[in-house]
Amino acid sequence: MRRIAPLPVWIGNAGDARDLRRVHAEGLAAIVDLAAEEPPVPVTRELMYFRVPLMDGAENESVCLNLAINTVFQLITRQVPTLVACSAGMSRSPLIVAAAISRVERISLETALERITMQGAVDLSPGLLAAVQSKLATR
Repeated sequence: MRRIAPLPVWIGNAGDARDLRRVHAEGLAAIVDLAAEEPPVPVTRELMYFRVPLMDGAENESVCLNLAINTVFQLITRQVPTLVACSAGMSRSPLIVAAAISRVERISLETALERITMQGAVDLSPGLLAAVQSKLATR
């Protein structure tokens, strides 16, 4: 799990989302779960939990991509400490966080992704990247 400072957003994997002791220790208030192939996280009642199951490719429904980006955007703008997690924490969560950051800070997706890659490795799905780029271009 890694924070994308100075914003109140962390990127992680399915294991990070299930480590509720660490989630609480980090002061997180919300989890956005993007892992379609993982079972839902059994969260504690204090946590907000948003599940938007995405596949790691181009086959996602438009409404799901919009909902994932908008949810993270809203949580960041409201300063809610949030973990965004997918299976490995390498593609879906970095891309959705980058898309939300690009909207929050009015910067390009590429600039937001550069910032994220400075904080840790990513392995972006080309299909998902193209879908997210298309979503941001239509805004």
